[in-house]
Amino acid sequence: MLIERRLLAAASLTSTLLCLSIPAVAQQSSAKGEALDAIIGTQVEEEEAQAAADQARIIAAIEKSADSIVMVRKASSLDKVEIVFLADATPVEGGPPALIAEKIRQHESEIGELRKEIEGNAMLFHAIDSRQILPRDVLAVEFVGSGSVVIYAAAKPAG
Repeated sequence: MLIERRLLAAASLTSTLLCLSIPAVAQQSSAKGEALDAIIGTQVEEEEAQAAADQARIIAAIEKSADSIVMVRKASSLDKVEIVFLADATPVEGGPPALIAEKIRQHESEIGELRKEIEGNAMLFHAIDSRQILPRDVLAVEFVGSGSVVIYAAAKPAG
């Protein structure tokens, strides 16, 4: 009988604590969204393009990966982050076109370092993460002037 009372009391306490925590979870979710907006603090735009149609620009960005690493490391505020989804370059679609794939192979170590720097940059990481892009999907980054960056990702838009 004593064991049953203790189990009942424990179940009641657990139920009460669970009910009390639901509003806190909702507040955390809302706070997370607000924090994400505050961290990104910049306009994030999306575009879908074909890698095969924009090869020259993507290759140029890949060739500048070493410079982009330094820029990503220094970037703390930007006016605009543009994410270009290269749906035809995803592994499911066979990967990037041959010319881009060759440049990726040539600059593999720089691209790997660039991805690590993006992971370490809260603003850029949350920009791609909020669009369900993994750092491994980033092929190149192109800085346009001092206030804008274009991130090329071998990914399809969410949804």
